[in-house]
Amino acid sequence: MLNFDEPRFLKIQGGAVALRARLDRVVSDCLTAGAENIYFLGTGGAAILMQPAAQLLQRCSRFPAFIDMPAELILTGSANLTSKSIIVMPSLSGTTKESVALLAQMKEIGATVITLVGHADTPLGKGGDHVFVNFAEDDTSCESFYLQSLFIALSIMRHRGEISNYAEIAAELERLPTLLLDVKRAYEPKAQEFASKLAAADYHIITGAGNVWPAAFYYGMCILEEMQWIRTRPVHASDFFHGTLELIDKDVSLILFKGEDALRPLAERVENFAPAYTEKMTVLDTAEFELPGISQEVRALISPILLATVLERISAHLEVMRNHPLTTRRYYKRVAY
Repeated sequence: MLNFDEPRFLKIQGGAVALRARLDRVVSDCLTAGAENIYFLGTGGAAILMQPAAQLLQRCSRFPAFIDMPAELILTGSANLTSKSIIVMPSLSGTTKESVALLAQMKEIGATVITLVGHADTPLGKGGDHVFVNFAEDDTSCESFYLQSLFIALSIMRHRGEISNYAEIAAELERLPTLLLDVKRAYEPKAQEFASKLAAADYHIITGAGNVWPAAFYYGMCILEEMQWIRTRPVHASDFFHGTLELIDKDVSLILFKGEDALRPLAERVENFAPAYTEKMTVLDTAEFELPGISQEVRALISPILLATVLERISAHLEVMRNHPLTTRRYYKRVAY
């Protein structure tokens, strides 16, 4: 595979899977101590990666789950954020400015802070009540964060008696690192073609629904915009028909992500509409990826993880095709802001 280190990938995703048992113990202890809600409080891309787990709890559990922006909470606070709150703060670097500032505020409130970081010797690596370290870099962090947050959500549901097959789901998830590598290998021949469609236009509408909507939002903002300087319009598939559809014409690129959860029909609605008006619709559908031994229930849970793993392959080709390394920035962490 182009510019890809297979052993490194397996080590990183295996590291995320290895955190499951300890995450489960910490969640159990928090609930036993009387936790009343959970907040997923990441910044930027890391925040987006928490959305599928928060959504799972909001729709399948009666345990209150919130997702908010640290930059806003620092200024406003929240009536629901108390000493009985569980705080999940992801940051690959462990140094994200807004998250570090919020951490001090969480300490004052007395909330229990779980930090998910890539480096231990950092403010968030040192400052959490429960610190989970799994080294990763930009090209491998999505799957790692998706998995860790999913483990947290499933653990809450398990200990509240809201899920009866936790052990079976966990066993399937522990097989993912190797299966994801197989998905990458199988998709590699298609990755260059998809990348060529991204490179062929300087503007893309990118959409999805359910737990893959965050993947669409993340890829548009954090990869195409930040790392490739390609303008995008991420829009949820249900909102597509309330404004964005008027931007569609035969020369407008539309990228559609399709997952396998209950919200798939919203993506299919876009898929059925758009071909009559644009010649440039491209679909990325997780149902096309083979995952031997993985149940449909788990496939639905991991659709954003599957997208992340093939999008990395697409991005690897895109940066070469455009002669624009994914590490190139003009402003991000380069100038004061």
